[in-house]
Amino acid sequence: MQEAKYAEQKQIKTVIQDLTEQNTALITSVWGDLLNGISASRNITIEDLNAAADLLSLDDPKRAVELKFVDGIKYPDEITALLKEKTGKSEADDLEMLAIDKYKSSAYFNEQTIAKDKIAVIYAAGEIKGGKGDDTYIGEKNIRAALIKAREDDRVKAVVMRVNSPGGSALVSDIIWREVVLTKNEKPVVISMGNVAASGGYYISCAANYIFADPTTITGSIGVFGVIPNVSGFMTKKLGVTFDEAVTNENANFITINKAMTPYQRDVVQNSVERVYDSFIGKGADGRNMSKEDVDRIGQGRVWSGTQALEIGLIDELGGLNAAIVKAAELAETDNYKLQSLPVQKDPIQQLLEDLTGQSSSVFMKHYMGEDYKFYQMIKDLENRDVIQARMPYEMNIK
Repeated sequence: MQEAKYAEQKQIKTVIQDLTEQNTALITSVWGDLLNGISASRNITIEDLNAAADLLSLDDPKRAVELKFVDGIKYPDEITALLKEKTGKSEADDLEMLAIDKYKSSAYFNEQTIAKDKIAVIYAAGEIKGGKGDDTYIGEKNIRAALIKAREDDRVKAVVMRVNSPGGSALVSDIIWREVVLTKNEKPVVISMGNVAASGGYYISCAANYIFADPTTITGSIGVFGVIPNVSGFMTKKLGVTFDEAVTNENANFITINKAMTPYQRDVVQNSVERVYDSFIGKGADGRNMSKEDVDRIGQGRVWSGTQALEIGLIDELGGLNAAIVKAAELAETDNYKLQSLPVQKDPIQQLLEDLTGQSSSVFMKHYMGEDYKFYQMIKDLENRDVIQARMPYEMNIK
């Protein structure tokens, strides 16, 4: 008994050590990209950047100027005066500021609106789970509808899908993957990865014609796991609640949270996990023109930065959304187009009314909980997750 417990503790320690090493390699890659970018733009050596980070030198604004991290220290009125000077205005003139919504209706964008061809930009953000989906999570209904709409519209010459997701339901990921494949058969599909496009987020991306990521994007995490909570101990020991059951068949109580699984039931879940993982790496291999063995070797749940992903073949190029749009136009052989955002968002007035009438409870929760809202959301997500998950098994926040 003691030997088994020791072996289990040793295994847990090994897993934690491997995870620590993997995450250290990831943040080292991200940090390296940040250093190179800052060094090039501010003309500061890598050594000086690391020294400033080690010594916390930037807590003093004057020191930040001396080290060339910033160009000066100014109050808002001094910034306004500087802008007037740069634009040739006198002190008495008003400084006209252009908001982003007005910029979007400026001449640059108006020139594009007269184009006949369109490039559809589909935004897939949040955890992947069943349901319609909205601006907080990816549902199979809204993303499927968006892909079908873009695919069937003859004016849409290419599709860019902006993916920002840690993954989620393996089933929903597979459904969306299928729609990406069907769309790719009709017109070019380009993926633009945001901060994170991992596990299920990579699953729905891997079939595209071309994949972009930022250097600091967290991607990969090609892995699958199953989760079935067991709350029987808590309910009985803490709340005094016990459970009785009557069943018709030996495994009629399969997947319940009020008792532990039997060894046979655990094997069934394990087999499902392995079957979905095999499908995942197979589709990744097809999409990236790699062997399943190669995908498995860089898979197994490991996460990679965008820079690392480029080196191992998970993506095609480093770049943001604009680069992805340009590539999509190139693949579609069009240089005169306008953009169409999908899924279609709610009318702002309708959204405002829903918020004011309490139909959007998340607005109020976010307001009252502030930064702690993310923990509340994680608990809510746990309640609604499928058993088989293609998602990162932990939350990562790189600062």
